[in-house]
Amino acid sequence: MKKLMFIVAVLFTATSLMAQSQYKVDPMHTSVNFKVKHMGITFVAGKFDKFDGGIIGSLNNLEGARVFFNVETSSVNTSVQMRDDHLRSADFFEVEKFPTMSFESTSIEKVDDEKYKLNGKLQIKDVTKDVTFDVVYGGVVKGEDGSETVGFIAKNTINRLDYNIAYDPDGMGIGKDVSITLFLEFKSEQ
Repeated sequence: MKKLMFIVAVLFTATSLMAQSQYKVDPMHTSVNFKVKHMGITFVAGKFDKFDGGIIGSLNNLEGARVFFNVETSSVNTSVQMRDDHLRSADFFEVEKFPTMSFESTSIEKVDDEKYKLNGKLQIKDVTKDVTFDVVYGGVVKGEDGSETVGFIAKNTINRLDYNIAYDPDGMGIGKDVSITLFLEFKSEQ
């Protein structure tokens, strides 16, 4: 009897997982952007060109969904080669030792019909910290092939020193706070 109950439980769990929708990030319509204060008078902006991620769950119940995202640190791009090379060095991202940054959600809180708090673990270099992104839900559209595309904007500000990115620790030339803005589109997998 125990064996039968175990088999039923496994089948129920497998069916539940298969019933969940899966959405994969659309890299052609997504951008991972940041800006940091320079010399205390203006901002330098940049982005990461290579990333992947997804959502597992129902768009009708985003609070129950799981979100994950990975960024290749070597893809940092500020449009200045010398600065990008410096950002890849041990002074900043140390890309040979830490080739990826990652985020995995721990919970999603609905604020209203369009706003959410996305809580999770952000890992940069050898540090993982709890963070909360403010998320605006842009909506969902259905493509001709029947797939769904869903859009979000996610924002957060982190202190780079918290993640051992400690070049210019006083923040005189390069600010300590880094503003992160992600423009995200995810497409359902069929």
